Amino acid sequence: MQSLYDVPAPAKLNLFLHITGRRADGYHLLQSVFMLIDWCDTLHFSARADGQISREDLTWSLPPDDLVVRAARALQLATKCPLGVNIGLKKTIPAQAGMGGGSSDAATTLLALNRLWNLQLSLPALCRIGLHLGADVPFFLGGHHAWVEGIGENITPIALPSVQCVVVKPEQGLETALIFSDPALKRDSEPAIISGFAADVFGNMFGYGQNDLQAVAQKLCPGVSQAIDWLATLGLSGRMTGSGSAVFAQIQRVVDPENWGAKQRVPASLQVKVCSSLEAHPLLGWAPSESLSVGSV
Repeated sequence: MQSLYDVPAPAKLNLFLHITGRRADGYHLLQSVFMLIDWCDTLHFSARADGQISREDLTWSLPPDDLVVRAARALQLATKCPLGVNIGLKKTIPAQAGMGGGSSDAATTLLALNRLWNLQLSLPALCRIGLHLGADVPFFLGGHHAWVEGIGENITPIALPSVQCVVVKPEQGLETALIFSDPALKRDSEPAIISGFAADVFGNMFGYGQNDLQAVAQKLCPGVSQAIDWLATLGLSGRMTGSGSAVFAQIQRVVDPENWGAKQRVPASLQVKVCSSLEAHPLLGWAPSESLSVGSV
């Protein structure tokens, strides 16, 4: 049967993250800009005729019912597709880093299986399935950098200049639920507007706003502070992405991504990678429509 190999799932960085309130159901209202970067997982797909879904971990072990498997099952159930799939997952995006690796893997799974199984679902239909899997999944399906609001479901594609940044991941990860349940979390940032951010896009977009989760994250995970402090020794201003624990900083001059880290004195407890922003998601256009009108689900 037809197979798809080496399908990428890119990570994202939150250039800022503001919590502007909380809904009655407990979900937090946020504003953020998500930027796609070239740190990618790779997924391998081979269709099978018996309807079974299997996943092979090609790097580290994952829970049996992770987002990739759940995405495949959700698509299969929504379409009553009789086909199954063998999935090989090569993880490189760190877990519990605030980089959206699991959501990106789920989005790539939906896009790839939509094509592999010849389902021809539109992008809005995939987004409705994806939103049940995780608030960030529709962003990765959309394929563009985006201004994100609500609980993550309100997505406005935006243009960003090409940049390089260094991403630093401490050994420790962070559980999102622990941060959002912390009573010290700032939940009352003033709402921002896209035009305010856009005014800084070609100036100081990495300095816009703040990450409201960072103070709590630094209390829970000392590695976040260590990463920020290490970047400061290089003259770089670090900020945590998402719910952490990864930290990033813009590199003002173009560097060789393969050699830059080797020239720095990187503490053994930190994973360091130089990344570039993407022009768009590598699978942009794999679904019939590029609309991001997620609607009700």
